[in-house]
This record gives sequence, structure tokens and C-alpha cells, in this order.
Amino acid sequence: MLERNVGGTDKTVRAVLGGLLAVATLGAFLLGRRRLGGVTLIASVGLLFNAVAGFCGLNAALGIDTTEE
Repeated sequence: MLERNVGGTDKTVRAVLGGLLAVATLGAFLLGRRRLGGVTLIASVGLLFNAVAGFCGLNAALGIDTTEE
């Protein structure tokens, strides 16, 4: 199990940015910009995973914990 290290405002910001990037992904693919769509898709999935799971690998590596205790 992954130990939670993302919470509060950090979690909300990641969810909002992930959602916005998902919309940008859709737009990029509809415009035929496959490479841009692929990059934004990866970023979107990463941020949404962070928000849902409450875990960020980079935070873990840097010793950052934004959860409220």
C-alpha cells in the first residue's frame, strides 16, 4: 500500500489541473495533434492518480508530505 503524502490544497490543485489537462488532451486529439495529446494524456493521468491515491512518488523521494495530520 502506498503511504499518503498528498492532501489538502495540494490534492485539490492536482485534481483540477489533471481535469484541465484531460480536456486539453481531448482537444489535441480532435485537432490531430497526436504527440501533444499523448504528452498531456500522460500528465493528466499522473496528476489524477496523485489526487485519487493521495500519493506522489516525487514527493516521497524528496520527503515532502502535504497531508494534514
